This record gives sequence, C-alpha cells and structure tokens, in this order.
Amino acid sequence: MVGFLRVHAEEEVNVRSLYPTPGHSNTLPTKQTTMATQEYRIVSAEDSDIHDEPHIEGSRVTVRDIHARVETRGLRPQRVAERFNLDVANVYEALAYYHNNPEEMARIENRHEQAKTEAKRRSSLQPPDN
Repeated sequence: MVGFLRVHAEEEVNVRSLYPTPGHSNTLPTKQTTMATQEYRIVSAEDSDIHDEPHIEGSRVTVRDIHARVETRGLRPQRVAERFNLDVANVYEALAYYHNNPEEMARIENRHEQAKTEAKRRSSLQPPDN
C-alpha cells in the first residue's frame, strides 16, 4: 500500500468577481479561502519492502538517500533526479517527506547507526595503525 503525502495550498479568491450578483455592486471584494490538495506518492516505512524505509513509489530510491545526497553532500536536486532517472519533483517530494516526518526519519537514522556500530563490532578487519 502506498502512503500519501498531502500538500495543501491556500488560494484567495474574489467570490464576487466569480459569481456576480445581479443588482449588487461588485466593488467590495469578498475573499474566500479554498484548499487545493495534491497527492505525492511516497511509500511509507511501514508499507515499504526496501529496508523498511520510505521510498519513491516505483523506484528503489529511499527518502533517506535523497536527503543525504541533496542536504548532506550538497548535490542539486536536478542532478540527483538525473542520476536516479527521476522527475525532479520526486526529489522535492522525498525532501518534503523527510522534513514532515522527523520522528520517523530519526528512528530510521538511529537504526542505521546501530547497524553500522554492530557491523564494526563484528568485523575482523581493522584499520591500519599509522
């Protein structure tokens, strides 16, 4: 199942200019706020079969990997999109998901750190002494 990230955009609309009332002056603006909803397809961690991490639907690219490349390494979103054969909007969607779900992403980061620590502990390879 795909988890949807919803983004809402507010837009002010002059109602009188859209629906003029016969016999009434349209000089006083009446504003109404409408909400537009757009769904982005990010598979949530609980629904993901890729390391139990959120990822872009239809790809094996994780939200964590997108975040690391753009915000840690400093690559441009367009460059990351080209490398993974994604639309640049997918990169921004992944970044939005990362920042809108800080607790989930912190749990994932923590799990990766624990796995790295355990792998180092079990490894028989040691860095050379200098």
